[in-house]
Amino acid sequence: MKDAAIIVILLAAGLVHLLPVAGVLGGSRLQALYGVTVDDPAVALLLRHRAVLFALVGAALIAAAAWPPARVAGACVGVVSLGSFLLLAWLTGPTTPALARVFRIDAVLLPLLLLALVAVLRGER
Repeated sequence: MKDAAIIVILLAAGLVHLLPVAGVLGGSRLQALYGVTVDDPAVALLLRHRAVLFALVGAALIAAAAWPPARVAGACVGVVSLGSFLLLAWLTGPTTPALARVFRIDAVLLPLLLLALVAVLRGER
């Protein structure tokens, strides 16, 4: 796999992880993102914190695209993020159309990110 393809995959995964950052703004943004109404302030706090964590994952993936020494770590973080959501959603089932859309996007990105990770690992030997 060419370096340019690895960069594109890392950037795409990074940008997808940055999309939920709008959830930091609160309830209306969370509802738009996930199709859920958040009436419990504790749940809203957890979801807003989740948005911050997604920003960190997105930043790691974008940094990995720009800085080759970070590619293995960045791709691993992305694989764990995407894979854990897909596994949990598969076990429980997406509960809203918005979450089903997230599932489909992550299901496309995960194999691409795995391919990029394998390519980076092969290049480092």
